[in-house]
Amino acid sequence: MHPAHEPGHRFSTPEEALKAHWGYDAFRGIQKDVITTVLNGQDGLALMPTGGGKSLCYQVPALVKPGVCIVISPLIALMKDQVHNLKERGIRAAALYSGLNRREQEAIYDRAQFGGLELLYLSPERLLTEWARIRIQQTEVSLLAVDEAHCISQWGHDFRPAYRQIAEIREFLPETPVLALTATATPKVADDICHQLNFGLNSVRHQMSFARDNLTYAMREVDDKATKLVQALNAIPGSAVVYARNRGRTRSLAIELTRRGISATHYHAGLTLEERDAAQQAWLKDEVRVVVATNAFGMGIDKPDVRLVCHVDLPDTLEAYFQEAGRGGRDGKQAYSLLLFQQSDASLLQRQLDASSPQPDELKRVYHKLGNYCNLALGAGEGAAYDFDLVAFAKTYDLEPLNVANALRILQMEGLVYVTDAVFRPAMICMLASKEELYDYCLRNPKLDKLVQTILRTHHGSFQQFVYLKERELSHYLGMTTFDLKGQLSLLQRQKIIDYRPQGELPQLIWTVARVPREHLAVDWKSLRERQEIKQARLKAAIKYATTQTCRRVQLLGYFGEEAEPCGRCDVCIEDKKKTKDVPERYILKVKSVLQRQPLEPADVLEAFQERHHDAVLGAIAYLLREGQLTESGGVLTLSETEKA
Repeated sequence: MHPAHEPGHRFSTPEEALKAHWGYDAFRGIQKDVITTVLNGQDGLALMPTGGGKSLCYQVPALVKPGVCIVISPLIALMKDQVHNLKERGIRAAALYSGLNRREQEAIYDRAQFGGLELLYLSPERLLTEWARIRIQQTEVSLLAVDEAHCISQWGHDFRPAYRQIAEIREFLPETPVLALTATATPKVADDICHQLNFGLNSVRHQMSFARDNLTYAMREVDDKATKLVQALNAIPGSAVVYARNRGRTRSLAIELTRRGISATHYHAGLTLEERDAAQQAWLKDEVRVVVATNAFGMGIDKPDVRLVCHVDLPDTLEAYFQEAGRGGRDGKQAYSLLLFQQSDASLLQRQLDASSPQPDELKRVYHKLGNYCNLALGAGEGAAYDFDLVAFAKTYDLEPLNVANALRILQMEGLVYVTDAVFRPAMICMLASKEELYDYCLRNPKLDKLVQTILRTHHGSFQQFVYLKERELSHYLGMTTFDLKGQLSLLQRQKIIDYRPQGELPQLIWTVARVPREHLAVDWKSLRERQEIKQARLKAAIKYATTQTCRRVQLLGYFGEEAEPCGRCDVCIEDKKKTKDVPERYILKVKSVLQRQPLEPADVLEAFQERHHDAVLGAIAYLLREGQLTESGGVLTLSETEKA
């Protein structure tokens, strides 16, 4: 084994690590500057667009500095993907999430503490548990990386209260630098990130331009979105992602595309793990050309050759739109982002926003039912996790699923509960009965004897701890269906012979604080109103983007605090070019001639022409400004230096 790939090897320089594990000779963009900041022990904020290579900014330092890099990440699926990819590169990484039992978590903490890991991924909620704090204090931590750092700001588009408490961990890690990373932060959000994480005076902010010269933005207002989507896919060859807000719509659109001769699959969080993985792999391997998905798709997916990203529904924030659109053209080649829009989209989003804040009585009712659903006593449940099916919960208590979703969002923002993204958890089993009790039980229940004996022979250690149960292999060996096997295991569970935890892939409801009586439910309604106002402002910005005839790139970059020239390629710029295409050459030449003598205000230029020619002259001025042959400052027009020559 080459020394560079030996477990625990620390590299002398970031370039050595980059070459050894990623095969690149040099960093790109601002990656090296960010890495240098954290290696110097300084706090840093990295603002990098989707596809800018944020993960390398903390993964490389983890291979240079001694200790373990702790990465705070909001999504279990994203953590698992990153850990898998790192292991494939020979880098020791692990993730802690709610699907692991206590023994597995202890083993991971031990590896981190005693030099067995370079990177440890945690959710913000798990980072803040007392157990995590104790173990982290016993561990040498090289870097605390906060991914998707915009979640820390209430002005961000995905505010998550647990992020606000990350700074508390710094009390135990006074010498450890913090690196915050995000692809979507306005200047106000960026300032708030630095404030909330208690950045030091010598902290450094790195910002990569959000401009993507190879990505063309366009909006089309259409009556028939499906037909326009097909036209776009026929005009733009290559791999594509289509985003839709509704799960059912992802399926119907995929079917429609297939019917029209375009291979497509669909993806959303309601599919089983196997279905999601099959859809994702088919698209990644180019077995299908198009994946139609909700926003559950995309995080951690690095397919470089996406040529088209199409939104068939208006996103409710420009942050979400910009991040999703940025998944096109990561290979640096030309790609397109298309938004299909109808006026009804805006009114629908507005109605959904208006309905997203439940009344106090409704919120208290949902909270109370959640406690009953989890069979929690008052004062109990802190840190407890339960499989949670929102639709089944709503049906059980005769609630509207949308109302439940809105109530859960508020309860999460208040830090009372947290619902994870769906995560696969293998079946596990632990013997409760002693060997003597098992012997007696099998004599009295001969039909279950073969199952019990097979488990004992093939699942060693099940008397001492939970062990993984391979249900499919076990059912095949016993010559029964998986359904029948689960039935027998459930029977053994009810009779307290075993503790059986079936395979699951549901989200989990985590009680971040103990259950309180509904009348004592403390909610900051003033803050909720403020957040609602912030959401309203973001929705207005998204609607303005779709309805304003200003260059799409100028609008997007301006929203993130970056000035930009018109792109010349979006639908607005192309339409403007069409309008000025018929400006007679003689007016263009005469305007340039007038301004050769001295800079003038537009009104003074018009005086050189008869009034009946003024519209054409204004068209010529607009054309020259767009082409960069004129500049305007303080209301004064100046001929560019190249035109003066």
